[in-house]
Amino acid sequence: MSTYSSSPTTTGPVFAGMPFASRYARRAMVSSVDNLATEAGVAMLRRGGSAVDAALAANAVLAVVLPNQCGLGGDLFAIVHRDREKPVAINASGRAGSGADPDALRAAGFTRMPSRGNVASVPVPGCVDGWVELHRRFARLGLEEVLEPARRYADDGFPASPYLTEAVPTVVTTPAGPELAPGGKLAPGDVIHRPGVGRLLAGIASGGRRAFYEGEFGESLIGLGAGQYTEDDLRRTQAQWVDPLSVRLWGRDVWTAPPNSQGYLALSAGWIAERLDLPSDPADPLWAHLLVEAARQAAYDRPEVLHDGADGRDLLAPDRLEARLAAISRTGTADVADPSLPGGTTYLCTVDDDGMAVSLIQSNAQSFGSHLVVGDTGVFLHNRGIGFSLEEGHPAEYGPGRRPPHTLAPILVTNPDGGLHAALGTRGGDSQPQVLLQLLTRLLFHGQDPATALAAGRWVLRGAEDDTSFNTWGNHGSVRVALEGQVPGSWAEALRGLGHRVEQEPPYAHPFGHAHVIVAERGRLSGAADPRALSGSVGGF
Repeated sequence: MSTYSSSPTTTGPVFAGMPFASRYARRAMVSSVDNLATEAGVAMLRRGGSAVDAALAANAVLAVVLPNQCGLGGDLFAIVHRDREKPVAINASGRAGSGADPDALRAAGFTRMPSRGNVASVPVPGCVDGWVELHRRFARLGLEEVLEPARRYADDGFPASPYLTEAVPTVVTTPAGPELAPGGKLAPGDVIHRPGVGRLLAGIASGGRRAFYEGEFGESLIGLGAGQYTEDDLRRTQAQWVDPLSVRLWGRDVWTAPPNSQGYLALSAGWIAERLDLPSDPADPLWAHLLVEAARQAAYDRPEVLHDGADGRDLLAPDRLEARLAAISRTGTADVADPSLPGGTTYLCTVDDDGMAVSLIQSNAQSFGSHLVVGDTGVFLHNRGIGFSLEEGHPAEYGPGRRPPHTLAPILVTNPDGGLHAALGTRGGDSQPQVLLQLLTRLLFHGQDPATALAAGRWVLRGAEDDTSFNTWGNHGSVRVALEGQVPGSWAEALRGLGHRVEQEPPYAHPFGHAHVIVAERGRLSGAADPRALSGSVGGF
């Protein structure tokens, strides 16, 4: 695969002692967290495939080579844009099975949804339904051709990436452990074979959703669930076309998925930030303070307002946001409080030569999800059900057929004339909207190129000391501000002086997200893959 050179190697931000620069292409581009996935996507574009074909091929490869991040047992959201047309969104997040019983969990002593080892936190996976629907509506190539690179890697083997190698020790005792780490060990570059996943991909390629949900995977899932799922649960599609939400920020329209996605938080925080007279220099500590406060104001009531039936337009209503804006001070933190496990998400974006763009995010929730494996397929089930509430009567209460509040938040940006400007997204659990806010501000307000925006040090918000990245807002606006090691040196002291609880962490760390960006402007494409991922890449032509 060819990757296209960027600005001279003597310019651009420095990562690990080497320049990190944006890549450029004229007609089409793919950016993802893994070079094998990017290569598969570019191959589809070269064969005349659409941006959706490229996104599906890349995502399928990721489902094979990064099972800690995503897979056939997870969920999917995507936004698709065709030149000058209003974007459309697909919500392929699964619903809880018919056997979902909140009373049984409460009786067993649970006050929160169980994190791992319990099928209660496993809604029916929506990924494959998302693939099939995206392909049906927007593909130019056959599904078998699109899935073939992933099937080949599963059957013939692939070299382990550094990130997978780091994550594998947590699952060596699961049924899939011997497949991923023979002898209990895995080193970067070791070749892994996943025949069960290859078998399922071949079935999907020839038989679509029915071969998956009503075949080996579905039958094994019903057996594993022991009453949690029924055949009707699996016959029902988990994918739904929905109208995306949008706001105008810094002269461009920013689009995301509606609830049950938390994407509204990136849009509402951006709306607030645009009105805060941000410093012109993003190295200024005031820049970080104001964006942190915008994120806190946008999200402190997330546990109460985000659920499957929430109206995203109401959550973005100006009168609601104006009250949040008015509460922000340039000289201190607002009181909005009411009287890290690694994540398992991957994001990718694609653009084709007809102006179609795809912003796609797919996830297991936490790393390797629930740690439950379906039969001998080697597929890990997600644990997205941890987003449900066990509070009786809560609008997001766990129950049959319900979708949990979801962290996945793809972003797409268009120009006022409807043309594409950018596609971007990130992994990171609750911190996704916070990373997106920083990237949108850098790209749209400061005009930074993708590599500069991605390499810059980030802040993310965290809840109580024992909380995971999926419960940032458990104490509402009472959060900690974690600073990445490469942020400006003046930030920590200045933010503490403004009343923030600040923690400092190493540079380019996984908890600060794996974001990817493609920007379309001046008759070309520019893109970058997050250096934190260690194996990300951009390709195009």
